[in-house]
Amino acid sequence: MISYGPLWETMRRKGVTTYKLINNHGFSKGTLDSLKQTRNISTATLNDICKILNCRVEDVLVYIPDTTEDSQK
Repeated sequence: MISYGPLWETMRRKGVTTYKLINNHGFSKGTLDSLKQTRNISTATLNDICKILNCRVEDVLVYIPDTTEDSQK
């Protein structure tokens, strides 16, 4: 599973709010909702986030292995 948990901490550290993403950088509310709901985003969006925050991909998302029995098959 991909988690965008690191994004929120990176935004806090950099002083970037969701308001700033929407109003200063043209992010849609739908994109932010996708991030909050851990839905898929495009690599172009990921690139934009890294550019805006001047950070690495690892500062935006993390892979968490699924530990359910089904994923081990």
